[in-house]
Amino acid sequence: MILVLNSGSSSVKYRLIDPARPAEHRGGKVERIGEAGGINDHPAAVNQILDELPVDRGDVTAVGHRVVHGGDRFTSPVVIDDNVIDSIETLVALAPLHNPGSLAGIRAARAALPGVPQVAAFDTAFHATIPEAATTYAIDRELANRWGIRRYGFHGLSYRYVAGRTAELLGAPLGTLNLIVLHLGNGASAAAIEGGRSVETSMGFTPLEGLVMGTRSGDLDPAVPLFLQRVAGLDPAGLDELLEHHSGLAGLCGDNDIRDVLRRRADGDPAAVLAFDVYCHRIRKYVGAYFAVLGRVDAVVFTAGVGERTPEVRAASLDRLTGLGLVVDATRNEAGDGARRISPDGAPVAVCVVPTDEESAIAQDVQSVLVNGAAPR
Repeated sequence: MILVLNSGSSSVKYRLIDPARPAEHRGGKVERIGEAGGINDHPAAVNQILDELPVDRGDVTAVGHRVVHGGDRFTSPVVIDDNVIDSIETLVALAPLHNPGSLAGIRAARAALPGVPQVAAFDTAFHATIPEAATTYAIDRELANRWGIRRYGFHGLSYRYVAGRTAELLGAPLGTLNLIVLHLGNGASAAAIEGGRSVETSMGFTPLEGLVMGTRSGDLDPAVPLFLQRVAGLDPAGLDELLEHHSGLAGLCGDNDIRDVLRRRADGDPAAVLAFDVYCHRIRKYVGAYFAVLGRVDAVVFTAGVGERTPEVRAASLDRLTGLGLVVDATRNEAGDGARRISPDGAPVAVCVVPTDEESAIAQDVQSVLVNGAAPR
């Protein structure tokens, strides 16, 4: 049995997966770690999870951990040892909101399950195939190289899983398909995937770049933070708080949940109308750009919470792109669940909805590394 852990600073999501029957799984979440009324720390959270599992601890044969940032060192999943932990520790500066939680979960699981192999799966790894021309920022090269400033990309576990499921849905080998995948959740990004390999993605050095998100700004003129430092007196901490937690949909209309934005938009609230329009405009712009990157597109795929459950966003994001062969069938868009096409029969480019499953992707990584010694591609 493979235990998958997704550890954050104050929560641990988990899923227990039997590789022989992956559809049959047990999962849950421990929240409020280190907070008043919650559990004390990550070791206590992991032990609580192990106590709640429907199997004995001895039945857990491996543990897979989601790690958001692997830098340019970790381009595939790895078996965790002390050197790997030290290396992930050095990357905390690149992902201060995410990697510390992953490290806490890793250390807790190693202590609770000594001798059980543990594997780290990295969100950035899928994007290691992006060409250098697309990962390079046009700043001083010596400075960029010294501090590791480049486009890394995120949501890679989701993209790899969704690309594979899309190939199954379309009945075509993944290696023959060019896909634009839109991972739309509270965090949101887009990726251009050519033959199963990432060639471009919207998130960059951090998960702040790219699409409009729930509380993050996405693309922004880099002079804006400098301007706000001068005229508004914002220091780096204040700028970080603004761009990470008080921007995006929340900054535009006060609500970060697309369901609240849609409700207010239906009531004619002008701030919500604008927030929705900005959100969908940014997606549409990236779809058009990735057509140019790929040259030929076989499918545009929506995934993650907003992408899977919000037909209004899907329709508006692809509006006016019929010239690219993109058409959304209104009936199909409004109905159904699971992996499906929402474009009309015979459309030049398929438009699909494919639910993501990052935990399954991590379990696949664990099994592949431990059994085959290589990451799935």
